[in-house]
Amino acid sequence: MKFERTVPKILRAVAGKYPEVPAQISHEKDGSYRPTNYHDFYQTALDFGGALMELGVQRGDHIGLIADNRAEWEHADVGLLSIGAIDVPRGCDATEKDLALILSFAECRMVITENSAQVKKLLNIRDQLPLLGSIIAFDGVDAEQRERAAALGITLYQFQDLKKRGHEWRRRNIDAVENELEKGDWDDLATIIFTSGTTGTPKGVMLSHGNFITQLDEVTERIFLNPGEKGLCCLPVWHAFQRAVEYVILSQGATICYSKPIGSILLADLANLNPTLLPAVPRVFEAIYDGIWRKMRKVGGLTYAAFRFFVNAAQIWCAMDRKMFRRQARFGADHVVFWWFAFLIPWALLWPVKMLGKLLVFRKLTALVGKNFRAGVVGGGAYPEEIDKFFWAVGINVVEGYGLTETAPIVAVRPVACPVMRTIGTPLRGIQVRVVDSDGLILPPGQKGVLQVKGGTVMQGYYRQPELTAKVMTSDGWLDTGDLAVLTVDGEIQLRGRKKDTIVLLGGENIEPLPIEEKINLSQYITSSIVLGTNEKGQDQRYLVALILPNQEELEAWAKANAVSYTSYEELAAGEAVHKLLEGEIANAVNAKNGFKSFEKINKFSVITKPFEVGVELSAKQEMMRYRIAEIYSAKIADLYRDAKK
Repeated sequence: MKFERTVPKILRAVAGKYPEVPAQISHEKDGSYRPTNYHDFYQTALDFGGALMELGVQRGDHIGLIADNRAEWEHADVGLLSIGAIDVPRGCDATEKDLALILSFAECRMVITENSAQVKKLLNIRDQLPLLGSIIAFDGVDAEQRERAAALGITLYQFQDLKKRGHEWRRRNIDAVENELEKGDWDDLATIIFTSGTTGTPKGVMLSHGNFITQLDEVTERIFLNPGEKGLCCLPVWHAFQRAVEYVILSQGATICYSKPIGSILLADLANLNPTLLPAVPRVFEAIYDGIWRKMRKVGGLTYAAFRFFVNAAQIWCAMDRKMFRRQARFGADHVVFWWFAFLIPWALLWPVKMLGKLLVFRKLTALVGKNFRAGVVGGGAYPEEIDKFFWAVGINVVEGYGLTETAPIVAVRPVACPVMRTIGTPLRGIQVRVVDSDGLILPPGQKGVLQVKGGTVMQGYYRQPELTAKVMTSDGWLDTGDLAVLTVDGEIQLRGRKKDTIVLLGGENIEPLPIEEKINLSQYITSSIVLGTNEKGQDQRYLVALILPNQEELEAWAKANAVSYTSYEELAAGEAVHKLLEGEIANAVNAKNGFKSFEKINKFSVITKPFEVGVELSAKQEMMRYRIAEIYSAKIADLYRDAKK
């Protein structure tokens, strides 16, 4: 499929072809839904672009875009991209410290933001943003904020007013915005997305129009939509995953429906809007899964027993079906003739049972996602195997994708039409992947190593940080993802965890563990700690846990002072008294008062007593090899996450 060379040019083409098709459906305050067709969407974006030109914005200027997912976000995004400006996005959950760091580092002179609360944050950090001259708010801003902004030398605008102003400016300056849009090209920088907040080294990923458009070539074949079909979007759009999803939807003339990852809102929108597609992080699908099981356990009795029977039968049938028809990951000869010989009779006998389960039970589950539902697309974290198999068995198609902000972000996604279980599919056209060992040698299919990516989606680099860019890019142009993976014999990718430090929880939250560990290690009773967000299989989880290595000398002194009896150090370290002591130390270290977010707290921990050694848990540079520690203490990690599911 041939695409235009910039995002606004794609929208121009789609708006010309499907002017009356809804591009967006938004929530109104009265609970109704408001559609915006492609013609109006495109013209609104151009009007906003005209307003920015009137305000003096020029090609290459950096503009902050601090807001959550809403219709106006795309209007602003396409509008500023149309005139060659570059957005620097972040969500409303960003702290003042986050915003000061990002907006100052990116040298933003203008910021588009959501509402009074976000305007207040910006005004509070005015002294750290010397370049900031103007703020544009989507929602109304109170008089107090207006007066304060004026006193601080900042001009405050309302987005709705600028749309009208831009419309009039375009009437006086015929084709001025269109001419700027026409100048845009493939390699023009579109955005700078910061991948880590103030708890880690900030990295501004520079992505071009071409980076985004490369993935549209094939992803629209794997995740296909017809004009007017709906994609229900509930994730923060400043994340590369959601942003790419919206471009995928718009490029096919389909409709973005705005929702929220809140059970009552999401389920109501699924029922009312009947979307074709639901892109979301694993936590959303996990919540649906947990809700189903919770409801069935509450019903209990024969109904619950029948539900479990049909689910188990369907999962057994699907497992055989995948073996027989090669719809699961293969790492060598799979002896398909043998599997047909072994499974044909039980597969045939179980088929009527599965169909009966569909008739009596599963169709009620599929009704939860709407009558037009084609697929869910899960990304932003590892998709748990048990949930994957459950939805496959009950007939709700959910496909897993993978990518990084540094790859705009899609590297691969399991095709909706022919998914292969426990893989993320083959790399998209225009993208190459390879798996290498610690020495950089390329590994054959079936061997685990670090996944590297090359192609048109790979970033231009980290903004103003060439030294960080050099750390992740090889001399021959491959991006080191830091993720562990195995290639199948058919070229699909199966993820096996993360070698890099960044933790991604099921909700898509990115967490840098080092600052948390450093704070915990300040305790006199703790020698070292390692913070984890994946289970023993390398699957992302909902919360953080930790392995704690106590300071033996301090711990024994504390035991003596507090008359805690023990026969060995191992017994002391495993005791309830020490657990309570360390629990208090961790809670005092990791909390909001010390600048940590709620999802950065340690929910559970386990004590280990063996000191870390070079060549075992530590590298030659005495750095913790997290993936190695995860392997050594896999049993303890499994115990910490044992109750994370139903």
